[in-house]
Amino acid sequence: MSAPNLSKTERIDVRASSSVKQLLQEAARACHKNVSEFLLDAGVTAAAQTLADRRQFTLDKAQWQAFQEALDRPVQVKKRLKKLLREPGALD
Repeated sequence: MSAPNLSKTERIDVRASSSVKQLLQEAARACHKNVSEFLLDAGVTAAAQTLADRRQFTLDKAQWQAFQEALDRPVQVKKRLKKLLREPGALD
């Protein structure tokens, strides 16, 4: 999904580290876009997906039952996930 082609009257300012800026510039070049176009397209796509996941859930009776059962299951420790979340990420 890309940003609607409407008149651009608002400004969004973003601060980033040098390494993040270089990463964004490289990705924008790879997409044949400038950084603003790249960020706007990616941001609009992420915003639409984020909001879609929160607006409506449609489940039939069997799916709802399975969903409830999954929610009611006891928490299980996932050792590999725990280790992954403790390690620094690519952009840290």
